[in-house]
Amino acid sequence: MSKFYITTPLYYVNGNPHIGHSYTNVACDTLARFRRIQGKEVLFVTGTDEHGQKIKEAAEASAMEPKVFVDKVVPRFKELWQKLNISYDDFIRTTEPRHEKVVLNILEMFYGNDDLYEGEYSGWYCTPCESFWTKAQLVEDKCPDCKRPVEHIKEKNFFFRLSKYQKWLVDYINAHEDFILPVIRRNEILSFLQNPLNDLCVSRPRARLSWGIPMPFSEDHVTYVWFDALINYISVCGYAEDKEKFEKFWPADVHMIGKDILRMHAVNWPIMLHAAGLEPPKTIFAHGWWTIGEDKMSKSKGNIVNPMEMVDRFGVDAYRFFLLREVPFGVDGAFSETALINRINSDLANDLGNLLQRTLSMIDKYFSSVVPERRPVEKADDITRNMIRAAKNLGAAVTAGMDKIDFSQSLSAIWQLINIANKFIEQKAPWKLSKEKKTDELKDMLYDLCEVLRVVSVALWPFLPSTSEEMARQLGLEDKEKRTMELFSWGKTNPGTKINKDKPLFPRVEK
Repeated sequence: MSKFYITTPLYYVNGNPHIGHSYTNVACDTLARFRRIQGKEVLFVTGTDEHGQKIKEAAEASAMEPKVFVDKVVPRFKELWQKLNISYDDFIRTTEPRHEKVVLNILEMFYGNDDLYEGEYSGWYCTPCESFWTKAQLVEDKCPDCKRPVEHIKEKNFFFRLSKYQKWLVDYINAHEDFILPVIRRNEILSFLQNPLNDLCVSRPRARLSWGIPMPFSEDHVTYVWFDALINYISVCGYAEDKEKFEKFWPADVHMIGKDILRMHAVNWPIMLHAAGLEPPKTIFAHGWWTIGEDKMSKSKGNIVNPMEMVDRFGVDAYRFFLLREVPFGVDGAFSETALINRINSDLANDLGNLLQRTLSMIDKYFSSVVPERRPVEKADDITRNMIRAAKNLGAAVTAGMDKIDFSQSLSAIWQLINIANKFIEQKAPWKLSKEKKTDELKDMLYDLCEVLRVVSVALWPFLPSTSEEMARQLGLEDKEKRTMELFSWGKTNPGTKINKDKPLFPRVEK
């Protein structure tokens, strides 16, 4: 229970990062930050997938060698992660020696165990998906996944005995309810596994594709990109190199992926692990897509949302918030600037920003910018007790959502407290308390609001790290303190603290 290992997929570097990449990494970053609050030792890994035919073709189109091409594209991903405040612990590239070494290790193991065999393949090949299909699997003579043209190929290759382990995988999925999430994806895989599995072609002839990890037992072949890339999840945490690290972190707690690569992760990967004598990851979570209207975003349609542009226009935390708040995590969501602006103006500016600004303005006005002392809480009225109870329960409420990878549930709990606090101000009417010289009640009220805001700032740190830190600064708190679950306790604000009222957290955005 002391560790938490979470991964993103390795992103293919044949183009620039887009909203889908940022969605996965923001989700993983949020989970990683929350587990750090819980005191777990976190390993959060992301990286890039750099082999395969699509990379070779993209490099040729740019008149570059493949390695030169990928070296140019990879920094764009790192730049975006820095801009989005992604707190990853390791970044792995499939062209790194530490990864290639493990891929060769696994290939030799499977070959020695007779889990790999050489055979001739005749079938239909989709270059964009880098996948073989049978004639029966084609849809209108096109790839069933991407609906693009395929070509007929006949060649000798190496195959992994996927079919040998099909029954084991079905039994494992049925015995582990949280192995594939959400449930709709679990059911999708179980339905797929009702049909016999074909063995997996894990090589490509050098004559057709030279850009890949060489097969250790055949000079004529390189490793199939999807066999190569999946192995990153064990190569990055020390497999065969750092036994102590590997035993600490494996199995992974969460593989976070998009639903389009579910089959590779929920069928091929666990079988590969089982054949290698390793445990599967605890959870594979496949989230949905972002669409523009009814259309899935794609380069060919020209409707890709550039996360860099969104962050430059609306701010990093506003963008992170929209991704995690707009739709329940796991289903598809429709992206629009109007919806993003509405979230900023309603939830961030009106609710959160307004609560902080009103509270600090009142402390500035009534108590010369110093947090007042409050009387014993036992004497509080029902309105106050209700708000304090909600604040004390916030840590548990946020945890419940995060344990289910339900960001909407956790954020709803935070905003419920924010809304209670905003209503609390109207109910207490501090302007009346001041006019009627009810100084003690005014002190109690403003101290309680400071405490609510402090607890909210802790709860928001996984989601909106910069906003959380700015709230702490304006509340006069020393933000050097490590965030822990203990900070959800009531009464941590010290009376006499000097606040630092500043500009609003989120100015309203004009449509």
